Amino acid sequence: MSQAPDEQSRSALQAWMRALELTAQSARQPQRTLPIVIDECAGRFGDAPALLSDQQCLSHRELAMRSHRYARWALQEHLAKGDVVCLLMENCPEYLATWLGLTRAGVVVALLNVHLRADALLHAIRLAKPKHILVGASLWSELGPPLEQEAQPARVWAVSGDAATPTCLDPILARLSDAELSPQECPLPSGTDRALYIYTSGTTGMPKAANVSHFRAMQWSHWFAGMMGTGPSDRLYNCLPMYHSVGGVVAVGAALVTGGSVVVRPRFSARQFWDDIARWDCTLFQYIGELCRILVKEPPHPREATHRIRIACGNGLGADIWERFQDRFKIPQIFEFYAATEANFSLYNYEGKPGALGRVPPFLAHRFPVKLVRFDVISSAPMRDASGHCVRCAADEVGEAISQVSMDDANPARRFEGYTDPGATSSKILRDVFAPGDAWYRSGDLMRRDGAGFFYFVDRVGDTFRWKGENVSTTEVAATVCASPGVADALVYGVPVPGHDGRAGMAALITGPEFTLEQLWQHADKTLPRYARPLFVRLLREFDLTGTFKPRKHELAQAGFDPAASTDPLYVRDSEAGRFVPLDAPIYRRLCAGDWRF
Repeated sequence: MSQAPDEQSRSALQAWMRALELTAQSARQPQRTLPIVIDECAGRFGDAPALLSDQQCLSHRELAMRSHRYARWALQEHLAKGDVVCLLMENCPEYLATWLGLTRAGVVVALLNVHLRADALLHAIRLAKPKHILVGASLWSELGPPLEQEAQPARVWAVSGDAATPTCLDPILARLSDAELSPQECPLPSGTDRALYIYTSGTTGMPKAANVSHFRAMQWSHWFAGMMGTGPSDRLYNCLPMYHSVGGVVAVGAALVTGGSVVVRPRFSARQFWDDIARWDCTLFQYIGELCRILVKEPPHPREATHRIRIACGNGLGADIWERFQDRFKIPQIFEFYAATEANFSLYNYEGKPGALGRVPPFLAHRFPVKLVRFDVISSAPMRDASGHCVRCAADEVGEAISQVSMDDANPARRFEGYTDPGATSSKILRDVFAPGDAWYRSGDLMRRDGAGFFYFVDRVGDTFRWKGENVSTTEVAATVCASPGVADALVYGVPVPGHDGRAGMAALITGPEFTLEQLWQHADKTLPRYARPLFVRLLREFDLTGTFKPRKHELAQAGFDPAASTDPLYVRDSEAGRFVPLDAPIYRRLCAGDWRF
């Protein structure tokens, strides 16, 4: 399944050159945006399938025509360049047609998380300050009427819903022309114009709205099309949320811009995954690490190795399951990458090195300057030397990943477009890093870089904590704990303990029938240094996940080890007894009073 080293190197170089060739056009033609590319595909590929689902299928021509109606609706509503429309819709082909059309008219589309409710949803809407909110039919009965009352002055519309509803947009769209828009009818947006607001997942607080320009949407789509070598015969399976950059832009764009097609599923289903892959005859699929982890835990499926998948592309696939996932499901190539919606750099592991995020090849290092700098866990900031400059990490030394910010028009890929909140934007910029006046984007991710140039994820800034004078990586401890018998999954985080510096380790566990606290104790003692062994254990049935399958660790950390804050079984490490004991209210009070025999 793996290639010889020389063949692998040639293949990787070809992928990089394809990506560079495709993305070079974006800088040379700033008014050739993604809506225009979709129009071009309509002319080239016509009735060939573009977006497929059980509910709706659109050819390349139909996708373009449908988007034209939305553009003309925006013009009819007198929406000006930069005005905002919020889109709240579950995954479906109509989703892409909607924001493509609106952005063609110069509108900024805020892609709302369909799982948000109440105050969190209103917070996201208020960040965007929209003129209109479009709500998909499947969400209308629950969310439409409340938003009509609470999201004033924005007007709320139902999409693909009951035409009898006074606020249904479908009859209005049906009366509008689906012909291609001319520049005279509607000026072309520029690559530097804002196209989308895409929200962070909110795993560490309320979501932030990241600015995404037309240029970045083009870069994402064409870069991944080049790296994967997509073409008209490819069909990509996408069950990731379309309100995020990977599921909504990268996955769909990478296939469509070269004439391929995308199967859009409303949400991930482990039970139906391989049936879908086979039924739709997919050649590619987009993953995130948790999706792969879930599939590996599933019982064998008769179609899991009888498919035409040639590449699985995604991010977050841990080294602990990489080879098991690839071998069991007969995946010829895993293309792992590292990126963030707001980041001005990415890393690509085209070579399929298990556990690595990716690298920047030497011939592109000058275009994508990425560095690791030493990080101080106590101050939660990069360390500075006597001259006030940041300190570069040596090979295999852990530090925060940063990337130089440039406003040079010749290199727009290195811009940092930030968020709707100027304060949030400025907090991500590190200044006077290696020279007076320079500016670097802070990723918030701790990594290490090996001698071959591959980067590896270690932890999130803020997740790594300090206990007994030592830095503890939650990711590394979680991986070790998961190797204990009966532990199906683990989240590790630090919690404050009255009267003690730093934070003590706590592990939230999903366990199987063979799990025992005694085995966990023995395993931790054998495999972890004393300062890294979890002092508290919380047993859960399942993790509460975000829309992109990220566990909500922030909420668990906030609850801490207070038994009154949870109905889950809690345990504390009793060093004198040599075992974990149930953490009840009396023991909790003793811990808070400084009794630390536990």
